[in-house]
Amino acid sequence: MNEDEPLVRWDWIHDHYGLFGELTVEHLKLSLLPVLLGLLISVPLGVLCARWRLLYAPVLTAVNILYALPSLALFLVLLDYTGLSIWTVVIPLTLYTLAVLVPNVVDGLRQVPETTRQAATALGYTPLRRLIAVELPIAVPVVIAGLRVATVSNISLVSVGALVGIGGLGSLFKTGFTLQFTTPVLAGIVLTIALAVLFDLALVLLQRLLTPWSPR
Repeated sequence: MNEDEPLVRWDWIHDHYGLFGELTVEHLKLSLLPVLLGLLISVPLGVLCARWRLLYAPVLTAVNILYALPSLALFLVLLDYTGLSIWTVVIPLTLYTLAVLVPNVVDGLRQVPETTRQAATALGYTPLRRLIAVELPIAVPVVIAGLRVATVSNISLVSVGALVGIGGLGSLFKTGFTLQFTTPVLAGIVLTIALAVLFDLALVLLQRLLTPWSPR
């Protein structure tokens, strides 16, 4: 980059609005699909771990080991099997999401007072109905707290996928570093932070809608 060149080239940003839109849509798909898949896996797995406590320790150990694996290494390993498809990024991020959500689901269910469970049973609730109508709603704040962490983390980690050709807004970082041009890097940073803040606030709103009885 030339020393006389401005830090941000606004003309370049103006000329690439379409690219920003495409990359943002791709980034959201790569970020949110793992969260959805992780939630679908974590809820039943967390329920099983809450019911059978001996199961929780090995499951927690397994997801923590997966979380410790470097994301770039997983992307490179999966390239041989999934190629340049979104699954090369989605699968590792789903595994990382499990490490966040499974403990939160278990903790949320364990916070349900035993008297509440007994009252639901006394009213004739079956175990499944009690789980859906009583226990999971009470666990919602803790589960959504995990969702917030997982979502913001995924929005950040997706950018690493640009190193293997699948990274949404991370492509802007790669372009900037390759060309020694700061404008795409700054644009990618701003858009990534904006997405993280937007979805974090959206999940806070969702929690308030699902738990109107909770203190603000």
